[in-house]
Amino acid sequence: MNDILLITISGEDQPGLTVGITTILAEHSVNILDIGQAVIHATLSMGVLVEVPGGGGQALVSDAVSSYAQERGMRTRINPITPDSYGHWLEGQGRARYIITLLARKITADQLARVTAVVCHHGLNIDGINRLSGRIPLGELPALSKACVEFSVRGLLQNSAAFRRDLLEVAGALEVDLAFQQDNMYRRNRRLVAFDMDSTLIEAEVIDELAALAGVGEQVSAITERAMRGEIDFSESFRARVALLAGLDEGALQQVASELKITEGAEHLISTLRTLGYKTVILSGGFTYFARHLQARLGIDYVYANELDIAGGVVTGDVRGTIVDGARKAELLRQLAQEEGIDLQQVIAVGDGANDLPMLSIAGLGIAFRAKPLVKKSAEQSISTLGLDAILYLLGFSDMDQRQT
Repeated sequence: MNDILLITISGEDQPGLTVGITTILAEHSVNILDIGQAVIHATLSMGVLVEVPGGGGQALVSDAVSSYAQERGMRTRINPITPDSYGHWLEGQGRARYIITLLARKITADQLARVTAVVCHHGLNIDGINRLSGRIPLGELPALSKACVEFSVRGLLQNSAAFRRDLLEVAGALEVDLAFQQDNMYRRNRRLVAFDMDSTLIEAEVIDELAALAGVGEQVSAITERAMRGEIDFSESFRARVALLAGLDEGALQQVASELKITEGAEHLISTLRTLGYKTVILSGGFTYFARHLQARLGIDYVYANELDIAGGVVTGDVRGTIVDGARKAELLRQLAQEEGIDLQQVIAVGDGANDLPMLSIAGLGIAFRAKPLVKKSAEQSISTLGLDAILYLLGFSDMDQRQT
């Protein structure tokens, strides 16, 4: 009967170590059952689970590996694994896998301790921990620094709602973001990303900016806030706000468009998505005029928004066509996915207001971005700490991956 050994090697990284170890194993006709290797600050850690031919093979392999490692100043540990233990390990393959993504400006031990405590409390096992963000310099953090650690966990989750709630409590207490998603084939196979515009792609509510120029800023802002909190119907509130803009000179639109501030990370995110072949769309309860402006600037594929009626060079206070409210956003997203031949599980939707919830709920990955409390609580994922390009971390793309696009 063959033997099973777990070989672990650690020490200063140096050229040729992996080829040396695997060559020794090959010479003894060893089968590799599992293997993993990582290097942190020039220190290597390697683990190999092997099946060794019986009849004294275990001792020969152990001696050869130990001698090789010792000659190079490496530490080794070789443990026999029982068939029962190996069988139990195999059973773990059938358990559900999940990804927890920690997003912050910097990573602290307290954050990791709190997150892993939640994982442990709910009976899940951590298979791996990877840093997706780049290396952080010593001293003062650079402006808009990004830090991300990804946990791969496995196990039977008895109460997913309670697990999400516990993660949300940790995120709130530590002022970080924690995303939790199933690790399935769709995670790295998204194809379409839909964005709200106001307070998502841009750091403003355009209608409030126009209202300020029209001298009705306070009235419109009050209605906007109530609508975004979900306290009043979006379409009704939208018509009421647009009516207050009646008489505004058309030139005000160009003035506001020229001053729009793009949200942190939006340009990097969309240029990366475009390079990777993703389709992008703006689904906005705002105005087409500004959505087209962003489309040209960012390279967005599709735009659906509201057409502000203008006659004789002034705003009439009316809207042309069907208002793009929450239900309409979801309808358009379904329609566009169908036209592109994309499953809704391959769709990402991003927004901040209550009128974004319908499209967030039908997308495979719905993200509340710097959202109102109601929206953040209702959406499966939320990002408040970093910019829009943190979405790339949720897709599993590291900073190194992004530099190569």
